[in-house]
This record gives sequence, structure tokens and C-alpha cells, in this order.
Amino acid sequence: MISLDFLITSLIIVALPGTGVIYTLALGLGRGMKASIWAALGCTLGIVPHMAASILGLAALLHASAVAFEIVRYLGVAWLLYMAWGMWRGTGAMKVTANETTTGILKIILDGILLNLLNPKLSVFFLAFLPQFVSANMPDTTGEMTILGLIFMAMTFTVFAVYGCFAGAFRHHIIERPKVMAWLGKGFAGAFIAVGAKLVSSNR
Repeated sequence: MISLDFLITSLIIVALPGTGVIYTLALGLGRGMKASIWAALGCTLGIVPHMAASILGLAALLHASAVAFEIVRYLGVAWLLYMAWGMWRGTGAMKVTANETTTGILKIILDGILLNLLNPKLSVFFLAFLPQFVSANMPDTTGEMTILGLIFMAMTFTVFAVYGCFAGAFRHHIIERPKVMAWLGKGFAGAFIAVGAKLVSSNR
């Protein structure tokens, strides 16, 4: 059974600012609401491998293998720095267009997928998070964990899309101020660098 505790906890976790939120906000400001929704979809799809790994127990192997964890972690850091560089230069997610655009949809989605895919802590998170809300007397724990994971993904997409649309609604107020957009891009770049630094310095 889906508990209220699970829904509230999931909402809090999803709403907390992270790489997905930053990326979706950046797309909303730079390229409009439609682009931010594609970004939200990409970030949500990036959860799927982690959720599947947790349900199948593969996340435990990743957590146990220091080498595998470190490889994925530093690949994730490298990708965050790549995204930060693009935002700093105004050529990445923060590239401003005069009108809302849906060009480059595939790249927007792929970038969002990679942001979450290359974060090994998500697998460990799902491994620790989902079992807490599985009923003790439920015979099909895999099925229940799958349902919980799908609900978590739906909440992720919805919240990220709301963030992105909110940013897109304000883009017209700042799009004619190149200096403001440039500073916002540098701010988002700094946020990605900070997240990357935290990922490097944190323990498994």
C-alpha cells in the first residue's frame, strides 16, 4: 500500500535543489517552458537505471565495489564540469534564444539522463530508500518496489516540470538583459561545480 509517509518524504526529496532542478531551471530561463519540460523528462529517465539496479539488488554490488563506485563517481564529476563549462560560456543549457524553442530535444533529454545516470549515489539512495516503505507482509516485494519507484519518478517529473515552467514564465522579464542572463549562467555553472566538488569529497 502507498503510504502518506512515502508520498511526503518523496516530495521533500524531489523538491530539494539538486543537479536536476538546476538543469531544468537553466533550460527554462534560456530556452523556455517546452525545453524545460524535455529537461525534466531527461532527468526523470536518468533515474530508471538506478531504480532498476536497486530493485534487482545490483546497487549493493556497486556500493560494495570501491573501484566501480569511484569510476562512476568521477565520470559524473567530469560530466558536471562539462555542463558547468557550457553554462559559464553561455553555450550550454543557458544558451539564450529569442523565442522558445524545441530544437535539440534529443540533446536536452540525453544531457538530463546523463546528469542522473552518472551519479552513483542515486543507486545507493534507492537501495536504502525504497525498502523502508515496502510492506512486511507483502509477498511480491519486487512489484511493490517497482510501483513505489514509478510513483517517485512521476513526482520527479512533475516537480521538475513545475520548476522549469516557473523559470520559463520569468524568462521574458530577463531575456532582454544579456548581463543578467550571463550572471545567471555563471551562477548555475558555480552550482554545478559545487555539486561536483561535493560528490568528489563525500564518502560512499
